[in-house]
Amino acid sequence: MTAVYVAAGSNVEPEKHLSVALRALAAAYGPMTLSPAYKNKAVGFEGADFINLVVGFNTEDSVAEVRRQLQKIEAACDRPPDAPKWAPRTMDLDILLFGDLVSNQPGLVIPRPDLVKRPYMLKPMADIAPDVRHPMLDKTMRELWESFQGGEHAMVEVLLGGEPTSPHSAPHRSPESGR
Repeated sequence: MTAVYVAAGSNVEPEKHLSVALRALAAAYGPMTLSPAYKNKAVGFEGADFINLVVGFNTEDSVAEVRRQLQKIEAACDRPPDAPKWAPRTMDLDILLFGDLVSNQPGLVIPRPDLVKRPYMLKPMADIAPDVRHPMLDKTMRELWESFQGGEHAMVEVLLGGEPTSPHSAPHRSPESGR
């Protein structure tokens, strides 16, 4: 079994599309660990705020099969396969880590370089997997978050209904809980 961590984010009806994506991920991969959700401003373009979180699960599927499954889930959330990179999106699912795999294939760079550059990826990753080591940097997610220098990008923890919560107050939720 390989431990996989996937970033999920949306700024077009985010609660609806995250719910669809989380149900589909649970159906495909079974038990999952779900980070708190964070609301943050769009990066790289003007648009509605995003809601982002990280999902962890174990699988025997290949990285290529997981990627195909994520693309199917994005399509089920009405994301076109040729969606522009810096634009609003119904669903964005990115593999952050796939076990200890290091891949530099076109379209499949793992670990995801944005993981250590974007707080909306790194913070939820550190929330659910603080002791997981980055396979290239040999630091834990906790160490990477504690030394992160991107504080100018504000995030607010929210319940998937959109309500703000106090920092670190929302429990880790499973897709089965419906929250």
